[in-house]
Amino acid sequence: MPTTSIAVLTRDLRVHDNPVLSRAAASADRVVPLFVLDTAILRSAYNRANRAQFLAESLADLDSSLRGRGVGLVVRRGRWAQEVARLAQETGSHQVHVAGDVTAYARTRLDDLAARLPDDVGLVVHDDALLVVPPGEVAAAGKDHMSVFTPYFRKWEQIPLRALEPTPRTLDMPRVARGDLPGPADIARGEPSPDLMVGGESAGRERMHRWLRDSIADYDDDHDALGNDNTSRLSPYLHFGCVSPVELVTKAGETRSSAAQAFVRQVAWRDFHHQVLAARPDATRQDYRPRGDRWHSSGEELTAWKEGRTGYPIVDAGMRQLAREGWMHNRARLITGHFLTKTLYIDWREGAQHFVDLLLDADVANNTMNWQWVAGTGTDSRFNRTYNVTLQARRHDPTGAYVRRYVEELAEVDDAYLHEPWLLPEEQFAALGYPPPIVDQQEAKERLRRGRRAS
Repeated sequence: MPTTSIAVLTRDLRVHDNPVLSRAAASADRVVPLFVLDTAILRSAYNRANRAQFLAESLADLDSSLRGRGVGLVVRRGRWAQEVARLAQETGSHQVHVAGDVTAYARTRLDDLAARLPDDVGLVVHDDALLVVPPGEVAAAGKDHMSVFTPYFRKWEQIPLRALEPTPRTLDMPRVARGDLPGPADIARGEPSPDLMVGGESAGRERMHRWLRDSIADYDDDHDALGNDNTSRLSPYLHFGCVSPVELVTKAGETRSSAAQAFVRQVAWRDFHHQVLAARPDATRQDYRPRGDRWHSSGEELTAWKEGRTGYPIVDAGMRQLAREGWMHNRARLITGHFLTKTLYIDWREGAQHFVDLLLDADVANNTMNWQWVAGTGTDSRFNRTYNVTLQARRHDPTGAYVRRYVEELAEVDDAYLHEPWLLPEEQFAALGYPPPIVDQQEAKERLRRGRRAS
């Protein structure tokens, strides 16, 4: 009698270098590729229209790839562990394969699944499906994680990469109702941003190959140059697992250039944040390193920041890019996050949730720990560091290309005034229809000094 295994796909929506799919297929005569629309996530504050569209496109692309290999994606909707266990019983599966994850909820539902599966059905968790180096493989002596990136990276880059998993050419699946592929509206309500990237492994691999071929050589020199926009934009595809992080690092390393090394270092931050959250799952809600903050509260200032109407062009450009594209340049994320938490001195959790509302790549670990780093409550040892956002603009957008791209009111402003348009003659500034600064940067620093006491 033929054996059957289930490959439960979560944030690994691909057929290339997918340990869950590859090893599930190798362990049995037949494999059932399964995706469960988890109602707990669908009802949560995490489920938003931008990611719903990207997810729906990714699932459709994955289904197409699986059909080309003789099967198709099985879709269920409900309580995740219950639906997986039910399908295992229905198909007589002897193994269930799934990717490990680090969030508290992911761990809870894996425990729930283990409790629901009968003793003769094995649960195989693959910790190497979502990350280059799983949590726990790099750690300081006697500790469960490393809290400083540079020493972490030194150890991280010494870990040998696992071999790429073979891509299944053909697959066989038992007779089972596949269910309907969801559209964006079946996942989340609301209108998505107008200029989203297209979801799916096909688009992700095309972007990866094109960027590695044409653009990575300049990465070391201008990855912070906002106007050049020479970043890979692969983060949404990594978040949903449309692109394998191991394959990406492997192919980048084949170029053997300093630019590739700089890029791989940035990918390592992803693993770093995941190993921190794996050890401290409460960091999604609590300060990783409390500073005794008495956060400033202003609904008007928070709204101005969200809408890109702060009066600081570089901040507003970043926030408008986020609203338009569901994505933001990494340097702009640093500037906008710093402005919210260090200039306006508004709680980082407000910013983290707004990014969750719009970002395609709103990974829980990366989004949370990046926000905590910027706010000074995370892993940054210089927790009180501050930036002048206007100087940041002059350094990283010297020609104003980034501001002009996203802040239409300033498209025709002379270079000398672009980053400080309030210095224009009063009548000219008023004619722009652009707001004056909502705070004075130097005066706002007093909020930080008054509200934070060093621990």
